[in-house]
Amino acid sequence: MKKKLSLISLLVGIVFLVGGSIILSSCEGPAGAAGADGNVTCMECHSEDAIQIINEQFAQSVHRAGQIAVDYAGSRSSCAACHSSEGFIEYARTGDVAENITAPSAWECKTCHNIHTTFNKEDYALRLATPVAMIFDASVIIDLGNSNLCANCHQSRRAEPNVTNPGATFEITSTHYGPHHGAQANVLYGAGFAEISGSKSYPAAGTGAHVEAGCTSCHMGEYAEGVGGHSWNPIYCGECHTSGSNDYEFMGVMEDNHAKLETLRGLLADAGVIEYVEEDEAWEPIVGTYPMVQAQAFFNWIGLEEDRSMGVHNPAYVEALLDNTIAAMQAN
Repeated sequence: MKKKLSLISLLVGIVFLVGGSIILSSCEGPAGAAGADGNVTCMECHSEDAIQIINEQFAQSVHRAGQIAVDYAGSRSSCAACHSSEGFIEYARTGDVAENITAPSAWECKTCHNIHTTFNKEDYALRLATPVAMIFDASVIIDLGNSNLCANCHQSRRAEPNVTNPGATFEITSTHYGPHHGAQANVLYGAGFAEISGSKSYPAAGTGAHVEAGCTSCHMGEYAEGVGGHSWNPIYCGECHTSGSNDYEFMGVMEDNHAKLETLRGLLADAGVIEYVEEDEAWEPIVGTYPMVQAQAFFNWIGLEEDRSMGVHNPAYVEALLDNTIAAMQAN
């Protein structure tokens, strides 16, 4: 009977009810903090209001919908690590996805957030937080702090043509050839694209203006009017970009790069490297063998097009890539 009472006393010391609400308390141990501090720390995220606010922001995110990724590739083991919640969790836990997933689902809180490890204010509980060895070249290791989790998926995966198959020509064997969709980590860090020689020099990898800020500073800034927070829609930085506008423009960078991407697309189309496919509503490469510079130009064009920042992620690197690639195509 005495043992049973001791167990009950312990449980009451950890979880007790007040007015129908559960209050979390921590037991005072030899090196433990006071119980009230534990309550405050947990409730920063786990109060009903905090969870509801996060869910409302997350409902605005494309990641929450999942159609772009899950419906397309969420079930395939080779893709599921980034294309489904179940796959990402398995990849974070084991480093691989062993088998196809029969019922993949879109991302949710537990996709990115692990069971807590330290239970204090600094515990972001991210499933993946260590520096990332890039898939296109494992010797390239990037460290974006809290944004390392993002970089695991938002990268090119493939290396550029002259790295994978160096030579004078390159064979495109599939209409799906190119860097993986959404190579934002490559652009931000400044590595992995075809750095064709030209009049513009390439900044050293890891020196871009936004590397230190990573992804979270802009995409998870203080939430207001549909941007920031868990919506992942980038905030408007008034220090550099037009304050309060929807275009994130800075000294015409986006407008200039948009025009350059269209120029490069036109050069690729004229060279017979790409064509517009009505059924897919997209420009796609044409299977065939091309001079190396044309294959590299396609790799750069589609990668920067699908980065979707129009150079904002790394202005100096993107400018050098586009100017040198266009010049090489015009001279070819």
